[in-house]
Amino acid sequence: MTLRLRYAARSDVGLVRRGNEDSGYAGPRLLVVADGMGGHAAGELASATAVATLAQLELSPPQPGDVLAALAEAIDDTGQSIRAVIAADADLAGMGTTVTCIYWLGERIAIVHVGDSRAYLMREGGLTQLTHDHTYVQTLVDAGRITEEEAAVHPRRSLIMRALDGLNPVEPDLSVREARVGDRYLLCSDGLSGVMSLEEIAAAMREADPTGAVTRLVDLALERGAPDNVTVVIADVVESAQDEDLGVMPVVVGAAGEPRVRVQLPNVAFPRDAQHDPDNAAPHATGEGRRDGQPPASANPGVRRSRRPWVIAVITVLIVGSVAALAWVVTANWLASRWYVAVQGSAGTGTVAIYNGVQGSLLGAELSSVASDSGLNVGTLPLFDQELVSKGIPAANRSDADRIVVELRDRAASCVGPTAPVGCPGVSP
Repeated sequence: MTLRLRYAARSDVGLVRRGNEDSGYAGPRLLVVADGMGGHAAGELASATAVATLAQLELSPPQPGDVLAALAEAIDDTGQSIRAVIAADADLAGMGTTVTCIYWLGERIAIVHVGDSRAYLMREGGLTQLTHDHTYVQTLVDAGRITEEEAAVHPRRSLIMRALDGLNPVEPDLSVREARVGDRYLLCSDGLSGVMSLEEIAAAMREADPTGAVTRLVDLALERGAPDNVTVVIADVVESAQDEDLGVMPVVVGAAGEPRVRVQLPNVAFPRDAQHDPDNAAPHATGEGRRDGQPPASANPGVRRSRRPWVIAVITVLIVGSVAALAWVVTANWLASRWYVAVQGSAGTGTVAIYNGVQGSLLGAELSSVASDSGLNVGTLPLFDQELVSKGIPAANRSDADRIVVELRDRAASCVGPTAPVGCPGVSP
């Protein structure tokens, strides 16, 4: 008997974002979660590139003694791949991605980490975070300036201090840990950890199998409103016959598994995987190294619907129309009271604008409109502010939105000149 991983993965766009910028990967040797940033197509291209590049470790496994060096090199390769994508389309400048990756060594695991996606270990019922967030609020926690509870609601909790952007060198966190039978590993984007506490995640992690656990965690995030994309990868350490995992297929979820994303990355080699084709009406990919086949929803041609009197149909239409009209009035008034600051235009050349409403659309109708455009180029901001604006900064009211723009303009001004601080475009740590 030997030890191996039994895994499952799922990714969901959430309830607010227009597209999924997360990517996830689960295979016999490799687990990856990447959370893209940059808005529009850029974030999803960055995370998909990261997953595709790191997946090459499945095809060319490093020697156990060289695994940390191989993981560090894979991070460098990912940065170079992202740089090549940007070189082919300058409008994608400013995109980037987090990476949290576990590499299976048989009786140990190696971890490489950049950003604020997370890795956890559940052992004997207790859940422990294995990674350290590279965020602004985590630096405040480390310095003792705020508590973990305050960090969870801090207005700048999404500011990332370290990410793969293809432009600036990144030093990843690297470590090796012992693996035991019964261990359960969780990798997730901040779409999960941002809406659930450690205790809540631990309770959901106690589901019987990886597929049930990833489904439970994503569903809970959706119940909490899922303001961001949610990606979850879970793997159990189990005993098996030596040849039991032969022919097992990896699972790719999120942006990296979407054909429309892959076609935009013609020079990136994606892994052969067992996930569903998102262009077909199939559910999100989940599975324990196999195609988890649920057929697309369709009407049953063998069942005929009974006809109803036209009077009932007319009454139904009137009732539904009245309810819809009332709901629209209430929704319109609520949207008018909502404000946020975000990018107008492409990720690399867009400007900072104030929006009235909320991000997203409903039945094809946008739920926000531009109230004013500051004319401030997003590319002139410090990198962590670029990330924050790309995701959207909520404001309490119009005055608060104006204040946020003034602060962003001041920070952009600080990046001009020879004494620009670390974090500004082109300034490395």
